Amino acid sequence: MPTGRHDTMMNPPIETLLEKAGSKFRLVTLGAKRARQINSYFGQLGEGLGAIVPPQVTSVARKPLSIAFEEVAAGKIVPVEPPVGADEAAGDGAAGEAESGE
Repeated sequence: MPTGRHDTMMNPPIETLLEKAGSKFRLVTLGAKRARQINSYFGQLGEGLGAIVPPQVTSVARKPLSIAFEEVAAGKIVPVEPPVGADEAAGDGAAGEAESGE
């Protein structure tokens, strides 16, 4: 009964995340960027600044990267392609901006 999928302890499954992100590199950059945003959100909670978007999913996970991956799997965070020619203008070659969607 091989299904092509292996049972893993990772939830959401890596296959689901790769389908949503499109590539391993984009998944890593998207997850890392969003995890930093979530970490900043939790860090500024007591200050009342409210400038950072809170987690977009209800999660029992405690780690920002796990929450970020759950958001990607739920379709709340989607990769956005930079405009053509943005690499030359920015000069840093950054790709895969994160955009929060509701």
